Amino acid sequence: MKAVYLFLVTFLALASSCAFASDPSPLQDFCVAINDTKTTGAVFVNGNFCKDPKLASANDFFFHGLKEANTSNRFGSTATLLTVNDIPGINTLGTTIARIDYAPRGLNPLHFHPRGSEILLVVEGTLFAGFVTSNPENRLFTKILNKGDVFVFPVGLIHFQLNVGKNKAVAVSGFSSQNPGRTDVANAVFGSNPSISQEVLTKGFQVDRNIIEYLQKQFQMYNSMIEMKHDSY
Repeated sequence: MKAVYLFLVTFLALASSCAFASDPSPLQDFCVAINDTKTTGAVFVNGNFCKDPKLASANDFFFHGLKEANTSNRFGSTATLLTVNDIPGINTLGTTIARIDYAPRGLNPLHFHPRGSEILLVVEGTLFAGFVTSNPENRLFTKILNKGDVFVFPVGLIHFQLNVGKNKAVAVSGFSSQNPGRTDVANAVFGSNPSISQEVLTKGFQVDRNIIEYLQKQFQMYNSMIEMKHDSY
């Protein structure tokens, strides 16, 4: 009987730890991240060292100028995510923010965030936004969003935004993680390095091999251009 009871307690503990896995709740007011591990009083917490709280200042929780980004790319949109490197004070707080700029007809392509839900506020313009639920329903939720409208994208679900207006659009997103991550679906599938087997993709998408070859070339070429651009900085 004791063995059964112990097994049940262990199982429930493991199940609950999996079900509620997310950014851990902080055990202190804040934990301002620092890169200098030799700083007096530095403590290693959740991927970053923290400075002595007595040495923290308002600037550790401040970022100036989340400015308009260049949208002259193949999608016509750019998402600028602020990380702990931009705002050291968000370390361990389980949140961050991003600005998304859209050219007319610009698309924030199909993607998902594996570690955080997203709440989006339209600042300017009109967006067509949506997300798809998981198997087996694969249900699509969409909405036309105007200035001042808010939409939520649940963690891990594929979503998108398209600027359907004639002018530029701007949105601001908040996340329930300080490191929500991002996986662009098409780029991950067709632009991976090394490439996914064409047999796998042909059977998986039920299309001709020539289509797969074309898509792989497109995304691999795009990724190479992005790498060259970054290397030139």
